[in-house]
Amino acid sequence: MTPQCDVLVSPTGSHLMLCQSHTRCGDKFYDPQQHCCYDDAVVPLGRTRKCGNCTFRVCFEQCCPWSLRPQEAFVVKVKGQKCALAPSLDDRVCSSVSWQRTR
Repeated sequence: MTPQCDVLVSPTGSHLMLCQSHTRCGDKFYDPQQHCCYDDAVVPLGRTRKCGNCTFRVCFEQCCPWSLRPQEAFVVKVKGQKCALAPSLDDRVCSSVSWQRTR
């Protein structure tokens, strides 16, 4: 993360330096306290997506395919964990939407 600094000149001639932490997503800068970079797009921290029959927070979690059992085809893991790792107690196993039964 590289701070983005702007110099502002006050009417009295003194200078004020404002620095905010900004991060790049492709060719755009964003504030990581309000947004994240997901799939080459700047999105709000609260953005969610479907993962089988579960919902995951794209800035903090990831949807991983899991094929050990046909009715449990996805696992939601914390971002940064490798999808190839076995599911842990912190992970959520999600059924594939196509395998859901209707009553």
